Amino acid sequence: MDLRDKKVSKNKNLLTAAKHACDGLLQALQEERNLKIHVGMAVVISFLGVAFQLSLTEWRWLMLIIFLVILMEMLNTITENLVDLITGGKYHPLAKKVKDMAAGVVLLSAVLALAVGSLIFIPKIINWLYM
Repeated sequence: MDLRDKKVSKNKNLLTAAKHACDGLLQALQEERNLKIHVGMAVVISFLGVAFQLSLTEWRWLMLIIFLVILMEMLNTITENLVDLITGGKYHPLAKKVKDMAAGVVLLSAVLALAVGSLIFIPKIINWLYM
């Protein structure tokens, strides 16, 4: 199919919009190593949450921080793709700066996730070890 035949207008209904959103999520999961790592960690942490019988409040914090990290990784991916599109994949110091800043946002969210996870899980692990 010729790329000129591709649709670029807004979606007419919610189902079509949801399908495109799911396509985008799957595309990112297939292509982005770090997103796979974050999702894998989210699954492991969720199993630990079940094992340690987290309270509703702890689950709220955990889900919030998990989704925050995944959202930041998606925004980083979007930023990288847009920069590559604009620069044609060629090096430019400003492009590097933008990509590095976007990666920094992911790093900050991951550090926050580590802090929140530590506050939730370290006391539970200590209690489990000394039961």
